[in-house]
Amino acid sequence: MAEQPVAPTAPELLLETETGSTVMTPSRDYHVGRDPLSDVVLDDARVSWHHAVLRPEDGHWTLHDDDSTNGTYADGRRVNDWGVRPDSVIRFGNPVDGPTAVLVPRPDPAPDRPSSVSLPSLTTTFRRPTAVRPLPARTLRIGRADDNDLVVDDLIVSRRHAELRAREDGGHDIVDLGSHNGTFLNGTPVSRAPVGPGDIIGVGHSSFCLVGDELQEYVDTGEVCLDVQDLTVTVDRGRKILLDRVSFPVGEKCLLGVVGPSGAGKSTLLGALTGQRPAGHGTVLYDGRDLYRDYAELRQRIGLVPQDDILHAQLTVRAALTYAAELRFPQDTSQAERRTRVEEVVRELGLQERVEQPVHSLSGGQRKRVSVALELLTKPSLLFLDEPTSGLDPGMERSVMRMLRGLADDGRTVVVVTHSVLSLDVCDRLLVLAPGGKVAYFGPPGEALDFFGFDQWPEAFEAFENDRGRDWAGAYRDSPQYRRHILDAGAQPHLPRSGPLPAAPPPRPRSWIAQLVTLVRRYTAALAADRTFIATMVALPFLTGLMARAVAGSRLTPLTAMNVLLILCVGGMLTGSANAVRELVIERVIYQRERAVGLPRSAYLVSKVVVLGAITVAQAVVLTLVGLLGVDLNAPGGRGVLMPPLPEIALAVALLAFTAMLLGLLVSALVPKEDVTMPLLVLLTVVQVTFCGALVRLHGIPGLDQLTWLVPSRWALGAMAGTVELARIVPSDLTSDPLFRHSAEVWLRNLAVLLVLAAAFGCAVSRLLRRHEPAVMRK
Repeated sequence: MAEQPVAPTAPELLLETETGSTVMTPSRDYHVGRDPLSDVVLDDARVSWHHAVLRPEDGHWTLHDDDSTNGTYADGRRVNDWGVRPDSVIRFGNPVDGPTAVLVPRPDPAPDRPSSVSLPSLTTTFRRPTAVRPLPARTLRIGRADDNDLVVDDLIVSRRHAELRAREDGGHDIVDLGSHNGTFLNGTPVSRAPVGPGDIIGVGHSSFCLVGDELQEYVDTGEVCLDVQDLTVTVDRGRKILLDRVSFPVGEKCLLGVVGPSGAGKSTLLGALTGQRPAGHGTVLYDGRDLYRDYAELRQRIGLVPQDDILHAQLTVRAALTYAAELRFPQDTSQAERRTRVEEVVRELGLQERVEQPVHSLSGGQRKRVSVALELLTKPSLLFLDEPTSGLDPGMERSVMRMLRGLADDGRTVVVVTHSVLSLDVCDRLLVLAPGGKVAYFGPPGEALDFFGFDQWPEAFEAFENDRGRDWAGAYRDSPQYRRHILDAGAQPHLPRSGPLPAAPPPRPRSWIAQLVTLVRRYTAALAADRTFIATMVALPFLTGLMARAVAGSRLTPLTAMNVLLILCVGGMLTGSANAVRELVIERVIYQRERAVGLPRSAYLVSKVVVLGAITVAQAVVLTLVGLLGVDLNAPGGRGVLMPPLPEIALAVALLAFTAMLLGLLVSALVPKEDVTMPLLVLLTVVQVTFCGALVRLHGIPGLDQLTWLVPSRWALGAMAGTVELARIVPSDLTSDPLFRHSAEVWLRNLAVLLVLAAAFGCAVSRLLRRHEPAVMRK
């Protein structure tokens, strides 16, 4: 809700109802009603959905009835606009027995603060509790559903999330109820743990603390500060410094721009601030809490928009956001709740007119808005963007930066790394990094060029490159700007960090099956919207099958049999590997981001295998039927090894295509960029053709024979040759290969080896995917 200009003398009040207490500060309005989104929720049929508003005006509080059906009552009479007095008793919906609220002066806050807040003076969230209730003498259930004792209106909270249970000895335990995003105690995920005074219980964006005989609730509304202390990152065992003691404060609702020449450490800083690649030395304080120590909990409050779009270009804007909401919200979130949140971010980012357009049809600036909208689904308090204006024209760049300005004004801390200096004036603070990862300047953007003594930014960047021996960081530390914008702005002791920190576990996602189903649906929808892929998928098996039929004629003969089987091998290899060879590399940025928010690696890989496997097997069957249906395969006695010859050959081609698909995924996971996938596809095809056993003799040649065990087409050709007993049709030294025997044992072994190769390729893909994950996600 928007901040209201109010008189500074309006007192803080404590609004007490039967369900708890709400601290009312004179910075905004407080809405009362049956709507779960109200500040004070009264679950009574006599209370209207939007019943009343408590508003600070001219140094006092005023109660406004919001055209309620059954009225608002004070001192026994119905009121519309009424000046609230201390100890006022208000009834809603009925003057005799309607729900009651009592307004009393807010006592001075207790001096106790949660002990897990490292620097209480830096925190906004823990400055004052949002609500206070007596410490329960029984079990208190916490969750999103309305029937919980303590309702948390937050979509990343499960409907039945946790319980605070009273023990016989007077203590309390926090118990997780199998929530999807976890319950945290002092930043650490717990299933059940004792809670002491000063401990922080984390549930979504809310924190709960036991102070005396009260349970205090603190809500992270997004207005948080960030304090960066002495971040240092080194590589090559400390011989190369990427970040050198970087320190600066970022206030709440601040837009920070980070600029600097190439190699100055901007991307390294982004990884350290988001916690995905923690710094080896130094501390990042998120609203007074150690981000690295409490990362398992706080990661849900951090949004990251990479330089490349984290979107499936074939999907519409609505579909992309809807699938993202399914993956990021708990499994018990209803479709209506997800749809409502999607519509909220669409309106916030001004995408209403683009919501049904495919992402690929949007302009660069509009695509960036959709990427930001995707991150805003979970209401992050910290939003980081890496080069959001890269490749945009000046007008689009200005539009994106003004959008970020608006996001910060709405109550978020936004950090944008950029190479452009055209729109720095919309930022509140500017951080300039010099080569070597040193802070050359931190302060208002308008003062930066004067500080460096240049008229234009290109001159400053040229000086960074040409004068690398200059002590840029030392000059800034000796300046009044350093004292004004860093020392005086923070003035906090630096917290040491002892020893290496263990990698925080990923947040608990939706169930594995639910994640897999969503991924399969999304991937299928993306492929179905790709007309080029559909056309290729349909044409390739038909064309290859027609080639095989043209060569085969009506019957396999000594002149045609080997060539037909070779064409089937090539067709199976091409259909499988061509389908998959680009799939992982083109989605690498999407995978990295989704993995960081809890997507299981196995679910992602299996979704690819399921969808591409189904397509590939169908193509292989079509290829075989088009090529051989109605052709006399000249099998011994008209029978295959275990089945009719055509199904046996179709099975061999399908297994070959499936294995080739996994080999294509392996290549896609291995290559650094999409450009090299096609040359490697050609190379793979040449290798498969050369070493399948149809062109050169392989058996009995030491070394070469064993090397070709890794070639899937060799085993597939062996299975097909065994089905028709190729050595009988084409007697030669080439067809005397032991893998070509018309034997159940040999035929089954050929297919089994294809399955083993497919499994090995799949395991290798999983290991390679791990290389591209954020450091904190690697187990």
